[in-house]
Amino acid sequence: MNAIIRTENLCKAFGANKVLDRVSLELPEKKVSAIIGQSGTGKSVLIKTIIGMLKPDRGRTWFRNIELSSLKPSEMIAIRRHFGYSFQNAALFDSMTVGENLAFPLRELLQIKDRAEIKERIAQMLEWIELKGIESKRPDELSGGMRKRVGVARALISQPQVLFFDEPTTGLDPVLSETINDLVVRVNRELQLTCVMITHDIPAAFRIADKIAFLDRGAIIADGSPDEIAVSEHPMVKDFLRISFCELKSGK
Repeated sequence: MNAIIRTENLCKAFGANKVLDRVSLELPEKKVSAIIGQSGTGKSVLIKTIIGMLKPDRGRTWFRNIELSSLKPSEMIAIRRHFGYSFQNAALFDSMTVGENLAFPLRELLQIKDRAEIKERIAQMLEWIELKGIESKRPDELSGGMRKRVGVARALISQPQVLFFDEPTTGLDPVLSETINDLVVRVNRELQLTCVMITHDIPAAFRIADKIAFLDRGAIIADGSPDEIAVSEHPMVKDFLRISFCELKSGK
């Protein structure tokens, strides 16, 4: 599988706290990749470093054949338009309506000024996420699942090539979690986008991901297909998966 994003020996520390330790990773194009691991192991820092929200201390990152880690800030801003980011808490602007939230990247990122075009794009996107006609609602009028979907819609509306999901099912019940996981699959299959998800939902990662990378204490300790990760002999991976699937069976 061709890699759309690659990292080589990526390092990031905050003071004495080493968060990323020589992370080398390839994310395949037009596939779903899941980054899993315990809390506090650097998953979100890894993604934010890849897309330029954080500057790496050492190492290199590529988007296709473009070395991101060598770009000037102004050049990185242009490249970042190819990335969408769906935040864990949706990160919608509470002072704006749903329609205004979706219009924001169209105006600010894509520089679209035509009101009719903006209105049409918003309507199409809301229909695609199966929330037709909620343009006038405010975020505090939406359920948790609806907020998550609107957050995904805002990340999608600027037509990125790679969409990052930060804990897309956190705080949702099992039924709503399945709805969001199915939305990730739709984004990948119907829109042909590369999807990268940070998740604690291990069964979902094994169900929908083409590739799984296990991050522990800032380092990749297992990397491969779900079948390959499932038979990993690494003690941390084995224990983590055993506990995760035991909790699923016990209903926790």
